[in-house]
Amino acid sequence: RIQRQLEITGRTTTNEELEDMLESGKLAIFTDDIKMDSQMTKQALNEIETRHNEIIKLETSIRELHDMFVDMAMLVESQGEMIDRIEYNVEHSVDYVERAVSDTKKAVKYQSKARRVSQRRLPEAGGQAKRSVGGVWQL
Repeated sequence: RIQRQLEITGRTTTNEELEDMLESGKLAIFTDDIKMDSQMTKQALNEIETRHNEIIKLETSIRELHDMFVDMAMLVESQGEMIDRIEYNVEHSVDYVERAVSDTKKAVKYQSKARRVSQRRLPEAGGQAKRSVGGVWQL
């Protein structure tokens, strides 16, 4: 029976070694090996449990990261429409500014012409200015 237990623990002994152990009472070596194996097994179990807990934490972190990416995708999608509208408005603003510049240039020309015309008028006679007829100013 002892030889079978030694085989299970991975220790091979001959019948002579086993008899020597029994006669000398050195079975403590056998139990010491079992205790050492038990301690190593407990240590391995602790390491496995630690790794398992770390894997669970990693899994939780990956889920949180996934949720963040999903949230980011929704924000990009919803704000993408807003950005498109902003881009559209900026493009049209450029057109409006170009048109305003053109209109301002026209207004400057009209104002210049209006000043020239008002300079050609005679001083007011009786509160009314008369226009020239054939280049001659009339009152």
